[in-house]
Amino acid sequence: MGPAIPRLVVAGTASGVGKTTTTVAIARALRARGLRVALFKCGPDYLDPTYHGRAVAGTSHNLDGWMMGRDAVLSTFAAEAAGADVALIEGVMGLFDGASPTGEEGSTAEIAKWLEAPVALVVDASGMARSVAALVQGFAGFDPGVRVAAVVCNQVGSRGHLDILRQAQAQANRSTPVIGGLPRDEAQSFPERHLGLRTADEAALPEARFDHWGAQAEAWIGLDALLEIARSAPALPQAAEATAPAAGGAVIAASGGAQQRRARLGVAFDEAFHFYYADNLRRLEAAGAELVRFSPIRDARLPEVDALYLGGGYPEAHAERLAENAGLRAEIRAFAGRGGPIYAECGGLMYLTEAIRTLDGRAHPMVGLVPAEAVMCEKLQALGYVEVETQARTILGGAGLRFRGHQFRYSELRPAQPASPEPPPAQAPPPSPAAQAPLPIEHAYSVRRRRGGQVAREGYWAQRVLASYVHAHWASNPLVPEGLVASAAAHRKELGR
Repeated sequence: MGPAIPRLVVAGTASGVGKTTTTVAIARALRARGLRVALFKCGPDYLDPTYHGRAVAGTSHNLDGWMMGRDAVLSTFAAEAAGADVALIEGVMGLFDGASPTGEEGSTAEIAKWLEAPVALVVDASGMARSVAALVQGFAGFDPGVRVAAVVCNQVGSRGHLDILRQAQAQANRSTPVIGGLPRDEAQSFPERHLGLRTADEAALPEARFDHWGAQAEAWIGLDALLEIARSAPALPQAAEATAPAAGGAVIAASGGAQQRRARLGVAFDEAFHFYYADNLRRLEAAGAELVRFSPIRDARLPEVDALYLGGGYPEAHAERLAENAGLRAEIRAFAGRGGPIYAECGGLMYLTEAIRTLDGRAHPMVGLVPAEAVMCEKLQALGYVEVETQARTILGGAGLRFRGHQFRYSELRPAQPASPEPPPAQAPPPSPAAQAPLPIEHAYSVRRRRGGQVAREGYWAQRVLASYVHAHWASNPLVPEGLVASAAAHRKELGR
């Protein structure tokens, strides 16, 4: 067995019941008590972890059963929760919702079982009284392998309302008590975007908002009872092998030895690009990459790097500012023209197109390496898990590589509309001939949807540029980040660095 780590899964009866608010409130309150709190998020979500990070001034890690597998989930949890006084794992959707309507794969329940963690069930109790007991009874008895140990009632109207809910649940089942709740408070709620929350940037959400919810948890939730439940978890099950990088970003090779720094990898990171799995970044570091952040919005020049990683985010929300930074866009085109490896996901793919066309119909010029426009749509264009198989050798490695990821996007690629060429920016170096026009694109991926099984060709590949709408999780195949770092190292050698 593994270490004894106090832990609790904060699950919900459905999406939108207040799991993130409850998790953030509890974490902030425990941190105010001086406890070290490790935070995790079930599923592929990028947004909720930004709230976690603000709550405890740390990093939250995703635990996704379908993309990562049991051993990677266990080893990642053990590494990142080491030394914490308590670990909180926020669920995804409802407790039993996952990749399949008939099984637990990809669900919060699956993670709770793997971690052998008790569950605190968050219920939206607005307009509810005795019915809370029926609801909890259904969840607590649905799967004997999941221990629903407590209930947190969100959106309660008053102290009296919370007392009614406590009494109703105590009369029905004292072993799963209502340990508290959170009052309805629209003025302090977290704003939403697309299917979930907005990112927790400091400009939109001041620290006082997090302090408020921490104080509410201290006043309304039985934190001592919650900690007692978390400490009742048994020793953590042992993973078959440690597949995740060590805590703190330590560089550990697959063989167990230390890796020397092999290459510098530029990571786009600002308001427009910030969707990265912490585990993916640590795997790059474990393979020998030095990660160097840069801002496509603000930086006039690229840092001296050997490859680029353009993650997802909201480039459409910052399209005008990205377009205004013509100097950096020219630098990226020139980098590609010199044979520099570029890997892009979703928002990164959109940035590499000729333009992003926003909902108002305006086309904002982008890097221009992918001969298409990224057109924003009112409705969701893709959502769900996918499995990728490479059809050709790319900067990730040879043909036949398989890995898992997910898609979540409101844009689609369409043929670019003719536009007048942009004048070259004064501060940019003259582009090479290969960087003057979009590259001839091939499809390097075969992408199979988890639900339905449909297969499509994707993965836009030309020269050493690889761009896709797929958000990949490299725990599904650790060879992928090693391949990307190897490509960066090879380019570094070509440059004589």
